Formats: sequence, C-alpha cells, structure tokens
Amino acid sequence: MILVFGSINLDLIFDMETLPAPGETRLARSMRTEPGGKGANQAVAAARDGAEVALYGAVGRDSFAGPAQAGLEAAGVDLWGVEAVAGATGVASIVTDNAGRNAIAVAAGANLRARQDKVPDEFLDEATIVLVQMECDAGETAKLISRASAAGARVILNLAPAADLPLAALKKCWLIVVNEQEAIHLAAQVGSGADAADLSAKLGVGVLRTLGEAGSEAMLDGAMHRVAAHAVKAVDTTAAGDCFVGVLAAALDRGLDLPAAMKRASAAAALACTKRGSQGSLPEGAETDAAIGA
Repeated sequence: MILVFGSINLDLIFDMETLPAPGETRLARSMRTEPGGKGANQAVAAARDGAEVALYGAVGRDSFAGPAQAGLEAAGVDLWGVEAVAGATGVASIVTDNAGRNAIAVAAGANLRARQDKVPDEFLDEATIVLVQMECDAGETAKLISRASAAGARVILNLAPAADLPLAALKKCWLIVVNEQEAIHLAAQVGSGADAADLSAKLGVGVLRTLGEAGSEAMLDGAMHRVAAHAVKAVDTTAAGDCFVGVLAAALDRGLDLPAAMKRASAAAALACTKRGSQGSLPEGAETDAAIGA
C-alpha cells in the first residue's frame, strides 16, 4: 500500500507560445482547469499504475474543492483522510509554452492545514510506502517521516518544491528524490556535493536524482544505479516529475528493485511529457507497459 501525505490543488493552466518575461503581459491561446497538486498528482500516477493508494491532506470549503479531487476519485484513490477545512483550496497557476517548458505559481491554501496526526498508527508498518513532498507544512511532514520510520514503513521524500527539512527528518527517509535544482538546494543545506552519491554519503540514506533528458541516478545501500531517459518529443513537462515519483513508488510497492522501478518511472514520465496537462497527462499502467516493451 502507498500512503501519500500531500497537497491537493486545482490547476489553472494557460497555454502560450512563449513564457512571459518579468513585467510582460502576453495573451494565452487558451486556459483550462485541471486537478493537480504534487501529492494528488503522485497519488493518481501510482493508482493508475496499479497501486492501492490512500491520500491524506486538506481542501477548503469552497467551489474548488470538488474539482480538485475529481482526478483522485476517478483513479480510485482512497480519500477518507482528506479533511475539509475553513479557507481556500490550494491553487496553482501554470503557464506552458510551445517548447514544453512551464512556469508555475502556487497558493498553498488548505494544504498548509493538513495534519499528519490524521494518519492512523496502524497504517504505518513494513507493508506501507509513505510518500511525502514539500507543499504541506514542513513541520507536519517531518513529524510524519519520524512516525513512519519508527514504525518500519519505507519513507520516500520528494523534496519538491525545494525547501529545508530538519536534518533528523532527512536521515529517517528511506529514499529522497530530487531534481537537479532540488539537489543543489539540499547539498547547500547539508554541506555536500549535489550528485546522488555525495548526498547519500552525507545523509546516510538513499538518494535519487532526476536529470531530465539525461535520465536519472540513484545511490542506495552503497550501490549506484543509472537509468537513461526515454526519448520523446516533449509537449508539456508539467507533471513529469510527479509522474516519475508516483510510478516509482507503485513499482517499488509491487516488489520491483530500485533499478527496475526507475526504468518504469522513466518510461511513464516520458509518456506524461507527450500530453498537455497535469493529471490528464498521467499514463495508465498498460500504456507504460507498452512503452517499456517498445
């Protein structure tokens, strides 16, 4: 089972020819809304890849709450742990361009009121992967990492967006997943090099660094693993990172070893780049199977 403690957003997605420069106003070709949030995206990616997933988080008591959870419901994610709180549901404004690049601004809203003590102790054991990110309150995330680690669960921290967590919490993770920018942030915090090997040696835990078109690298239990990226024509990279992390967790939950899970996650993330949108771009397991087979 995968237990996600994370954010639930409604994404406002603007399709443009080029990203606006600072101080510049540009007209978008179109705008649409789509459910998003790193926690929700990763939960949906894992569920579509066949995992049993439960999400713990918070939404506001507003008109955005229902649409923000629609993708989770459609994917079969257990939402018993999602609490409705006073205030606004989280919102992200996403601008994408013809090259598949994006610029994102996030208003956390209710996500900062998600509380880890809503997660029952009985769900934290050796059979559970606990997946967390950095769009909820960092203190709450650190407390859940500590609880889950003590109970024997494997904790995967996606340090995204880049932010500080206490060193004690970082050292209790089973695997920390970062992109290149997040790796630089983490390296500055802990005083090490920014590659997976240096970070892993400094923290004493597994570290996986995604490298965009160069693939990914991971150091776990003293072994280095490198996986190439799948070559595709990128249309929109918005959900690629979340897709990678969610499918990685699903593959590990099914018993794949880390290199095999990285290969599957890489294939799924590449597929996500070929479609526009957030959760709408996340592939089903059968699509990923076909991509790996090809």
